[in-house]
Amino acid sequence: MSLAIRALRREDVSGWLDLIDGLADYEKLARPDAAARQRLAADAFSDPPRFKILLADLDGALVGYAFYFFTYSSFRARPTLYLEDIFVLPEQRGHGAGMALFRACAREAVVSQCARMEWQVLAWNEPSIAFYERLGARHMADWLPFRLDDEALLAVGTPRE
Repeated sequence: MSLAIRALRREDVSGWLDLIDGLADYEKLARPDAAARQRLAADAFSDPPRFKILLADLDGALVGYAFYFFTYSSFRARPTLYLEDIFVLPEQRGHGAGMALFRACAREAVVSQCARMEWQVLAWNEPSIAFYERLGARHMADWLPFRLDDEALLAVGTPRE
C-alpha cells in the first residue's frame, strides 16, 4: 500500500467534503449543509486561505484529512498550530494514515516556529485520547473550553442602538 500526505487541491474538494461528512457521522453531529460546504470550499482557496488541509491518500483514495490554522500566543510570542480536525475513515484505520497526518501537522508547527500545537478531543473518544497520550500530549485539565455560538453569539456580538 502507498500512503501519501499532501495538500488539498481544487479537484479534491468533493472527496474532502465527503471526509468531513464522515467525521460528522463518527461524532454523531449534523453534516455541513450546502451553504457551509460552499463556504468551506471557498475559504480553503481564498487569498490568504483561512485554514490549511492535508489529505491522506492511500493508493489513490482519500482516506483522511487534517484541518489546521494558526493562532498566536501573547505570552509565548510565537504562533500556535491549532488542529481543528484530524480524521481517518474508520474502515481505513490501521494503515498509518492518522499518525502520518498528525506528524505532518507537527512538522508544520516546527517549521513555522510554533511554540505549541493544540486541539480538542471529545471526552468519549477513548481511542483518540490514548493515541495522543502515547505521543506525549497532555490533557489540559486546568483550562476549560468555552463557546459562544448561534443566538448567544448574536446577542453578544450585535451592536446595540
